Amino acid sequence: MNRRRMLAAACASLAAPAAFHARAEDKPVIRILLGLPPGGGTDAIARLIADRLPAELGQPVMIENKVGAGGRFAADALMAAAPDGLTYMIAPNATPTFQTLVFGSQIKWNIWRDFAPVASLVSYPLGMAVSLSTGATNVREFIAWVKKNPTASFGTPGLGGQNHFLGVQFAKAAAIDLPVTPYKGTPPLITDLVGGHVPAAVTLMDEMMKFHRSGKVRVIGIFSDKRSELMPEIPTMAEQGIKVAGGEGWTAMWAPIKTPAAEIERMQRALQKVLATPQVRDALTTRLSVSPHYLNGQEMAQRQRTELAVWEPVIKASGFKPE
Repeated sequence: MNRRRMLAAACASLAAPAAFHARAEDKPVIRILLGLPPGGGTDAIARLIADRLPAELGQPVMIENKVGAGGRFAADALMAAAPDGLTYMIAPNATPTFQTLVFGSQIKWNIWRDFAPVASLVSYPLGMAVSLSTGATNVREFIAWVKKNPTASFGTPGLGGQNHFLGVQFAKAAAIDLPVTPYKGTPPLITDLVGGHVPAAVTLMDEMMKFHRSGKVRVIGIFSDKRSELMPEIPTMAEQGIKVAGGEGWTAMWAPIKTPAAEIERMQRALQKVLATPQVRDALTTRLSVSPHYLNGQEMAQRQRTELAVWEPVIKASGFKPE
């Protein structure tokens, strides 16, 4: 089952339990804000989890997509929401980390002042794939190809995010000139990679691995510290002599800052149970290429602080300025 079919099934299965709980128990709906569009990876992760939350929480749960500005609109809505345990946000680390470090002067919220960390949900590797037109099968071969092709670039789904700065670090560590070519999302990026219109791409692994395994692109490495159990055949960049920082992505949940501790703890217990469900774990790993990775709010906040400290000097050194 592909992601869109799975998403449609999740939406259908979510609607019925939510309506049932609303009628049977007359409890208010819990909203989970999402700053990314339906059909994408984060949306599929959120709906897979939200589908099972009503059974644990005893009340309906709905996803509300507020798309735009790299997740900023959803975060704006979370900041404005009442801290009553009825509104949460699921977002990838790109929203709090890179919006804060890259677009800090343009955002309304502060992640520490306005948001309460609830739980980390999943982690996943980020990697680089190259077009078959390069002839490269590993990092060293790709670096050699770039040196012979000075107009080469790497593509990313947008500017100013984790993928962008991983590519910047890669080029610096490899001592090559490899500028970024931004795309409006992953699908057009992968289309151009398969077609040979862009020689390399840095993004999530789920889409790239499908084309790698079908022989249409070559994934040459992941940026994680160690090989991923999701794709153990893919070497790390470090194994191939390229050391970069911050190569893992993750998705988590936040609440408005003054949400009662009892409500956050109730949601944490529900999330922990859902993520431990064999069906959910299987769907996350085999269909979405992410690993269930529960962290409580305190552990998640520490991860956030560490990530901000890692990325701040990298972004400053890059010289990147948002438009």
